[in-house]
Amino acid sequence: MAQTRRQFLERLGRGAGAAMTYEAMAAMGMMAVPARSSAAFELRGQAAGTQIVVLGAGLAGMSTAYELIKVGYDVRVLEARTRPGGRCHTIRGGTVSEEEHAPATVCAFDEGLYYNPGPMRIPHHHTTTLGYCRELGVPVEVFVNDNEAAFFYQTKSSTLAGRRLRGREVRADLGGYAAELLAKAMPGIELDDPLTAADREALMAYLAREGALQQSRYAGSARRGYDKAPGVDTGTPSRPLPLGDLLGSGTGAYLQTEYLQQAPMFQVVGGTDRLAAGFAAKLGDRITYGADVREIRQKSHGVEIAYVKDGAPATVTAQYGVCAMPLNILCTLPVVDLDAHLKAQFADIAYSATGKIGLQFRRRFWEEDDQIFGGISRTDQDITQIVYPSHGYLGGKGVLIGYYQSGARAGETGGRTFAERQKMALEQGTLLHPQYAGDFENAFSVSWQNVKYNKGGWAQMTPAVREKVSPRLLEADGRIYFAGDHCSYLTAWMAGALESGRHVATSLHERAQQDATTRAVA
Repeated sequence: MAQTRRQFLERLGRGAGAAMTYEAMAAMGMMAVPARSSAAFELRGQAAGTQIVVLGAGLAGMSTAYELIKVGYDVRVLEARTRPGGRCHTIRGGTVSEEEHAPATVCAFDEGLYYNPGPMRIPHHHTTTLGYCRELGVPVEVFVNDNEAAFFYQTKSSTLAGRRLRGREVRADLGGYAAELLAKAMPGIELDDPLTAADREALMAYLAREGALQQSRYAGSARRGYDKAPGVDTGTPSRPLPLGDLLGSGTGAYLQTEYLQQAPMFQVVGGTDRLAAGFAAKLGDRITYGADVREIRQKSHGVEIAYVKDGAPATVTAQYGVCAMPLNILCTLPVVDLDAHLKAQFADIAYSATGKIGLQFRRRFWEEDDQIFGGISRTDQDITQIVYPSHGYLGGKGVLIGYYQSGARAGETGGRTFAERQKMALEQGTLLHPQYAGDFENAFSVSWQNVKYNKGGWAQMTPAVREKVSPRLLEADGRIYFAGDHCSYLTAWMAGALESGRHVATSLHERAQQDATTRAVA
């Protein structure tokens, strides 16, 4: 029986999920890819002499300052830490822990080894981040996010618990069975706007290719790998998992690729903090490090910031201020003449607990033994995932991320000692990689909710809160502007901070030029 395209796609979506539906719509010419402007960002006009103070030398604060300096503003940046970047940070040998209420720990990684405890990857469509890398001369390389050789490992599944499964095995089997079910359903589908015979034939051919079907049945394929790899002989293909076991395990939930994590992805060569260092080099001594802001005073003609540096109180004044610190930190400061209702809204915004641990091993066994080069293994244990380095391939030692957590799990882990976090990461990771026991050397963990000038990984806003707060974050409150990834819809991504920085630079520049024109006329 005939069917309309709409009805076919509805049935396809129910049976195979969004990924296969998208592919089918693209094949039928029903998807339009939105265009994105590649025009370079540039402020127009000059504003020599106008003073601006920026609070925070993270990516949002530094990008704001960088763009304003280009057109002549007198910008000062106050940063409480002794380094730039905020969460745009990289852990190397010699890095000292920044967590409060814990003994200072020094990272013992070997020379050249590192991991990023904050942002670590850049989507290919984050043109602002990549554009600044190009402009600042910061090289990037491919970040392997999805790897079909990485593992799925479950402990709670009723069907597949305790089995190390390759991503390619799960993906091939689920896709194969879904294609089989759709192929069997094709003859009985009816619709008011029928598929032509040619459409039906083309779709059947697509399903056969997509699912590696034989006579409309899935019986496994070489896509899922081999029990014995081919060489001088043909090899032995591995056998598929039963459909019921796959559905019962819930492994399909791990296979969805979100827009923000689609290949290709990139990373900064040598560590994410190289991007922060690129901005800091441009700003030079305009950044005052170790400046712990204590009070923000807003006046009719400008702003006044009180801070402490090296134990001594100091003050800086400017015509405009940019608050590029997390909102939960801002809410702990006395701010004179800031809208009380707005500050109350800020106080309602929670920040997610989040953390990672880097584990150094004496050899890269994930490559040597398991043929895993980059990517992520996923598990239902508390460690949630193991992230393999996308650099240094075929080298000697290596550092992998032994857990990457957010939310309640991260909160619990952050309450543990560094030694207890390491113990958990090793015990649970050993179930995926027995080599942990013999090859582990040292570890270094970061829980962002314990870091004094962050108190969390990123802002969490419900749709209702975002609807109320976001418009206010994009406006100035008097002479104070707000910048940060929390001011964007790309929360937790470097692009969110950088887009916010450009927005603030543009808004402030337009206002300063209008004010200058008004003064000239008067």
